[in-house]
Amino acid sequence: MSLHFLKMQGAGNDFILFDNRNGYLTEKSVSELAPVICNRKFGVGSDGLITLQEDDAEKSELLMVYKNPDGSDAGMCGNGARCFAAFAKWLGYGDSFHFRVHSSIYKAECSKNQVKIDFPLRTKVRRITLEGNEALNIYTNTEHIVCPLSSSEPLGNEELLVSDGRKYRYHDMFEPKGTNVNFIHGRSGNELHLQTYERGVEDLTFACGTGAIASAIGWHNLQKGKGGNFSYTVKTKGGTLKVFFTFDEKTQEYSNIQLEGPATFVFEGDYYI
Repeated sequence: MSLHFLKMQGAGNDFILFDNRNGYLTEKSVSELAPVICNRKFGVGSDGLITLQEDDAEKSELLMVYKNPDGSDAGMCGNGARCFAAFAKWLGYGDSFHFRVHSSIYKAECSKNQVKIDFPLRTKVRRITLEGNEALNIYTNTEHIVCPLSSSEPLGNEELLVSDGRKYRYHDMFEPKGTNVNFIHGRSGNELHLQTYERGVEDLTFACGTGAIASAIGWHNLQKGKGGNFSYTVKTKGGTLKVFFTFDEKTQEYSNIQLEGPATFVFEGDYYI
């Protein structure tokens, strides 16, 4: 038998997507399928597996189920959500709609080759010391830390980033779930460069949407930014993402968080089981 799939990418973050509105794939079967089909040597290859299905709980129009390449749950995937939204639009759900991931309801707005996702999120920055280095702990509906770099040079040393990323990802401080690890270098007041070591992928990825949000918020915090509405440009290896948010100086909370960037169809095919 075979399963029809689409391959998509958002700023180089690539995903396999299934139309599961018939409910054929259970969440357990998706978890079991992910390590096989996401394998870049023996499967299709991707940073994650996504199914699109109707929301049986009737809390939203659609339900997004996302699994990492190791079959684990990612909590939330920002670039995956943008590809999911473009897929939904292609299936006829229009330019603007809501979808559910776990218990959170997100809003998608689609335009030509760009998708913006509204995050139902209020978050704060917690400064920590990790292996003697300053880092920022920021929850963006999944676990992230942000590690600022004094220059852009280390961003090109991927062997070092993988080594440090793996060490921090499994650090005792973040047990039992672990964390995603973002290495950033700020270029200007509202622009930064980012490399992310993703939990579940266990390697650097070309981009990370929730990591871009954490990094933009972290860069604002490091600059001791004042309150107001902000737009940040995040440069990743795979492309450019935009992050929008509001900062309340009194409560030190970040809200009205949005992620915008490209979502592109790559190919479709049939995966034989």
